[in-house]
Amino acid sequence: MDAPLLFTPLTLRGVTLKNRVVVAPMHQYAAERGFATDWHLMNAGRYAAGGAGLVIMESTKVERRGCGTLGDLGIWEDAHVPGLARCARFIREHGAVPGLQLGHSGRKARRFRPWEGGAPLTREAAVAALDPASWEAWELVAPSALAAPESDPLPRALSRAEIPEVIEHWGQAARRAREAGFEVLEIHGAHGYLIHQFLSPFANRRNDEYGGSLENRMRFCLEIVERVRAEWPEDKPLFLRLSVEDDSGWGPAESVALAQRAKPLGVDVIDCSSGGMSGAPVVSTGPVTYGYQVPYAERLRREAGIMSMAVGLIVHADQAEAILQEGRADLIALARELLYNPNWAMDAAQKLGVDPRFALVPPAQAYWLEKRARQVREVVPSTYMAPR
Repeated sequence: MDAPLLFTPLTLRGVTLKNRVVVAPMHQYAAERGFATDWHLMNAGRYAAGGAGLVIMESTKVERRGCGTLGDLGIWEDAHVPGLARCARFIREHGAVPGLQLGHSGRKARRFRPWEGGAPLTREAAVAALDPASWEAWELVAPSALAAPESDPLPRALSRAEIPEVIEHWGQAARRAREAGFEVLEIHGAHGYLIHQFLSPFANRRNDEYGGSLENRMRFCLEIVERVRAEWPEDKPLFLRLSVEDDSGWGPAESVALAQRAKPLGVDVIDCSSGGMSGAPVVSTGPVTYGYQVPYAERLRREAGIMSMAVGLIVHADQAEAILQEGRADLIALARELLYNPNWAMDAAQKLGVDPRFALVPPAQAYWLEKRARQVREVVPSTYMAPR
């Protein structure tokens, strides 16, 4: 067998990933008024120490009213930079490339945490944690004054004059991410959040140059890409996450068209997810099973001529390797499986027969694991159970 592609380095602009294993951004809902906490340091650090090539921290909000919950991480003011820089530095020191996702929840903002029910946040709960002024400023905005579902609070449609201000928030967030020391940046354009709302004919009913035709609905996203790229160094890669299919009027053909427009503006990789506009991320590729979203990464890679990242129930090392060997994606992102096993990258390298000295992980782990493997050859690690 050739050297596994999963553990072949990949260079994106001036940044080299030691392998193709990516930690997908996962909301932690653990920030305090937008500031990173020790939880964020621990959570990002365990994945870096587990051998991943790229660790992308969660959707970090470009403005206060874009927060989904009380616990969303923020980058809307310079004071947020030191806490994020601490995380980026720790990720890098433990062998991974630090990445950050930038987001804005739009009409899906101001909600309870998912394990608290995920319903629209009440004024009483918000004021108890913040103050009345913060609640009043935490406004729901969207391309159009449409709630989804209809039982949700009604957002206010952004005026034409406000749109450049929102785009500027993304630019300033990119500047702060650069100052914090991140090396990869991802724009969150998926899962029913603000950029996706502008892309969608389901959520965007505007009659100006930001609504109506596909070209107009893509304008907000593409102008954000331009503004972010203006602040993001030329030698650092930029990713764009899309719901390639949302079952609500935005699908693979539209995603290909957007990717083709975004690539010359400076987007290097499309992170291919799905859903979130009118329901869960369950889409038309068939039942939700292993690798159910991989066809989207394959199609974007083939038809848009851009690198793609596959994500969604990628669980096993041989499964991830096959996706790469078959040319269906360039990068493999994992989320919930990493919650189950933060050392997934290290584990996958062993299963694929590479890294006998455990060089993927820091010496405090590698020394003892290599010693055990050398001295007690019959030991079978606990993660080696055959899939059911």
